[in-house]
Amino acid sequence: MRIEELGEFGLIRRITRSLKADNSVIKGPGDDCAVIKLDRSSYQLLTCDMIVEGVDFKPGDKPYLIGRKALAVSISDIAACAGIPRYCLVSLGIPKYAPVKYIDQICRGIFDLAREFRINVVGGDISRAKQLALDVSMYGVVEKKYLVLRSGAKPGDIIFVSGSLGDSIKGKHLKFTPRIKEARFLVENFKVSAMTDISDGLAQDLRHILEESNAGAVIYADLLPRHKPSTSLESALYAGEDFELLFTMPIKEARKMLASDRDIFHPIGHITEKRRGLRLIDKDLREKTLAPRGYKHF
Repeated sequence: MRIEELGEFGLIRRITRSLKADNSVIKGPGDDCAVIKLDRSSYQLLTCDMIVEGVDFKPGDKPYLIGRKALAVSISDIAACAGIPRYCLVSLGIPKYAPVKYIDQICRGIFDLAREFRINVVGGDISRAKQLALDVSMYGVVEKKYLVLRSGAKPGDIIFVSGSLGDSIKGKHLKFTPRIKEARFLVENFKVSAMTDISDGLAQDLRHILEESNAGAVIYADLLPRHKPSTSLESALYAGEDFELLFTMPIKEARKMLASDRDIFHPIGHITEKRRGLRLIDKDLREKTLAPRGYKHF
């Protein structure tokens, strides 16, 4: 069997199924961050993300924005668990013909965003590579009372997204701002039952919440906040790289949150029993099953 036949998530399951951890690990593979014991009031959050030329960015993209994205995607994982990013390691795979000024601009993109979020870049690694690749390992912290995972959604909960969806490949995927402030506002003021960030597409990332929560969901096409009026439903559902928050909360909390007049958060559906699966109500009020699609590496 080849990797392309096994698929990205099949490969992840194959690699992780024999992993064992001691009781210091609260949550291992299967969420946006690993969660590790820290002290009586807080947990450590660990995550890593790799971006590769030709997959996550184009050779002609601005190097400053490439560096910025490399850090931003890991910050977004910390936001998905309602944490605060603190430290990171950055590794670079660099072609030997790359201009030094090009690498300088990549590093400036990383360092500028690190300063904006008060993240300490404390080390990393460099290796020769056939094409440019950047890997960031991020350390964050979260108070135990604020930690949110993918696994807490319950039938009746309302599903929300922050910002807008779709057409990220037209530039947003390089320029987005991780939703740390928005995630902290949510957990400091409301009960959030489950949360993730949208990196592989709304439909696919919502499925991750449903799988971890043993639940189903219904979403409404007319409620999806599209990036532009011309953004297609297909793009809003499946395109990925939006890096918005996707979260659920009990209906009582949802009413309170909507009354807070934060218009960045948009209700798009509700959680159901698992047997319903993931369903879409289209503009003509027809219900259909959403295909398990989204971005996959293999």
